[in-house]
Amino acid sequence: MQTRTLGTSLQVSCLGYGCMGLTQSYPPFLSRVDSLRILRRACDLGVTFFDTAEVYGPYANEELLGEALQPVRNHVQLATKFGFDMGSGAQDQFHRPTGLSSRPELIRRAVEGSLKRLRTDHIDLYYQHRVDPKTPIEEVAACMADLMREGKILHWGLSEAAPATIRRAHAVCPVTAVQSEYSLWYREPERELLPTLEELGIGFVPFSPLGKGMLTGRFTAETRFAAGDFRSSIPRFSPDNLAHNQQIVQLVDEMARSRGTTRARIALAWLLAQKPWIVPIPGTKSTGRLEENLGAADVVLEDADLARMRKALEHITILGARYPEEQERLTGL
Repeated sequence: MQTRTLGTSLQVSCLGYGCMGLTQSYPPFLSRVDSLRILRRACDLGVTFFDTAEVYGPYANEELLGEALQPVRNHVQLATKFGFDMGSGAQDQFHRPTGLSSRPELIRRAVEGSLKRLRTDHIDLYYQHRVDPKTPIEEVAACMADLMREGKILHWGLSEAAPATIRRAHAVCPVTAVQSEYSLWYREPERELLPTLEELGIGFVPFSPLGKGMLTGRFTAETRFAAGDFRSSIPRFSPDNLAHNQQIVQLVDEMARSRGTTRARIALAWLLAQKPWIVPIPGTKSTGRLEENLGAADVVLEDADLARMRKALEHITILGARYPEEQERLTGL
């Protein structure tokens, strides 16, 4: 598979694998055996960049990744995250920790736990999962610099952080990558975030690059999500909004038909075409979907294709927020 560089030196496959759905947010979950199988299949297909977090499970996601990839550890790059207070006991309706803390002593406890679960002596890319408003970002960056000197992490990044915060962090310890949601149906990063990253030489890792499944055409106006599915709480997936938002799927479908490929590959190829330092991390629990997603690396959208899609996007309005209100409050800090 083709590779891309995040920041100045972190070389990864141009498409990564987002592991969250194996243990969180989108039930039913795979068995341990099937989870290990799909992680190893991703590696066999050329994926070298795997994204997880201590909070996914919690802990279970990192444990799966550590077990699956231990035999090939020297050939892959592992990204995980810290920043939730795992001991606070505060959880949302989906049993996910909601309290934030990036105090240096908690970061050090978190990194040791992640190293053990991932069965490794270093983490390739260590993200602050959400910005902690009670801990100055300069303190977090200084802690990251210490962990780099100790060899426990090789690079660090931020997730869902505001441009001003990224600048402050980068001034203390250079940031390799920023992770935020970005796709054809959520393009807010184009306004301020992407220009900031380009200026500073920081890579971008879009999560939910397929719009939490929306851009694949899996959902219709009649689709309803089970109470345990995170999409059941997301405003843009509510019944009325879901029906309206089918127009984005129609755009992707038309482009896929014209290029003789699939909707997922068009959506991912569009992201890859935006900047050479963008590395999407689609997640899936299906081997067939995994192979489909990775095929996007071979889809080249011409300038005329991109212009046509941009023009069409100007006439499409997506209804509904991308997160429930309590989740959105944790972003953009």
